[in-house]
Amino acid sequence: MSVETPVANARPATAFDSDRTRLDFPILGRTVHGKPLVYLDSANTSQKPLRVIETMDYYYRQENANIHRGTHLLSELATRGYEGAREVVRRFLNASSTKEIVFTRGTTESINLVASSFGAAFKPGDEIVLTTMEHHSNIVPWQLLCQRTGARLRVVPIDERGELVLPEYERLLNDRTRLVTVVQVSNALGTVNPVKEMIAKAHAMGIPVLVDGAQSVPHMRVDVRDLDADFFAFSGHKVFGPTGIGVLYGKEALLEAMPPYQGGGDMISSVSFEKTTYNILPYKFEAGTANIAGGIGLAAALEYVMALDFRAVEAHEADLLEYGTARLLEISGLRIIGTAREKASVLSFILEDVHPHDIGTILDQEGVAIRTGHHCAQPVMTRYDLPATARASLALYNTREDIDALVAALGKVREVFG
Repeated sequence: MSVETPVANARPATAFDSDRTRLDFPILGRTVHGKPLVYLDSANTSQKPLRVIETMDYYYRQENANIHRGTHLLSELATRGYEGAREVVRRFLNASSTKEIVFTRGTTESINLVASSFGAAFKPGDEIVLTTMEHHSNIVPWQLLCQRTGARLRVVPIDERGELVLPEYERLLNDRTRLVTVVQVSNALGTVNPVKEMIAKAHAMGIPVLVDGAQSVPHMRVDVRDLDADFFAFSGHKVFGPTGIGVLYGKEALLEAMPPYQGGGDMISSVSFEKTTYNILPYKFEAGTANIAGGIGLAAALEYVMALDFRAVEAHEADLLEYGTARLLEISGLRIIGTAREKASVLSFILEDVHPHDIGTILDQEGVAIRTGHHCAQPVMTRYDLPATARASLALYNTREDIDALVAALGKVREVFG
């Protein structure tokens, strides 16, 4: 979504009804410190619609059993629900087959899976290209891999606006590059990266690409076949689903060639002390008892999202981003960090002479929930020579009134610190 010159009073022509949508999210009706909750921390974790809560409650009340290994009715129902969830994820991403959908604990585990399994064949001199704006979850697994194998990281810089320096990206690609791994939307800046273009340039040199989609799936439609991503990772809790569940999409041929990530139950075909043979995809990568309720809850969340008019959602969020940008820039001494031309719904900022943690504490007393800190993106903070920022992150259930409440609460900060 493109961010042009902010116009504080202009509203888009959109059919999206944010007030009605808010009713789907029970927690938004509560108070905090005696004030109505204003939740502006969805990039950290999103709130859950009643549909997700009730679906998981029903599973535990009526269908709780282990999957893939029981002949009784409850096991059959649980298995049907869990594997049905895999099909929902396939449709959500437009993957070719459910064989390409691996359930994990979240984006972090998905990336670690690829680093440990796909990266097992890396050797000294091999290179992994990533960017300055990556989340720690898309940095540390690759550093660990480099320590094990002698491979090395190559880092694409960002400019002052928070956009990738694409000529430098192209320069870094070479015959030693074994993988590109890139975030689609920056959690710290809101920058929307041109991943389709980046994938095409990598593929022209035979280089596979992993996309971190943790922050993109709540805000835009993702089609892995259109992107031509080799791997794509996301977390349920960012897209209105439960915590502890996530997805790794991988092209079938790549996953087929990769060794298992962990050993245990359900990822085997047969076991003896002499030899173990492994299960078919995707179960080869799903050792142990699954987060069954989490998978079923994730499916409920994705079905909720797929039922929305997403063009209207995108227009609504673009309006909030423009309105919020304009309102924040009215505040003396406030600087927005991350002004990319293509941004998702993140407003990171600093306030002159006030530490972000103090901002967050005072806002909390006003019922306004934001995140402060380095956002698990310390290289971004280093790029801007900052210890931390305050971050308001928006979702489809937010309104202009939420932004007005944020601005009013920041007025309280100004009263305290002058």
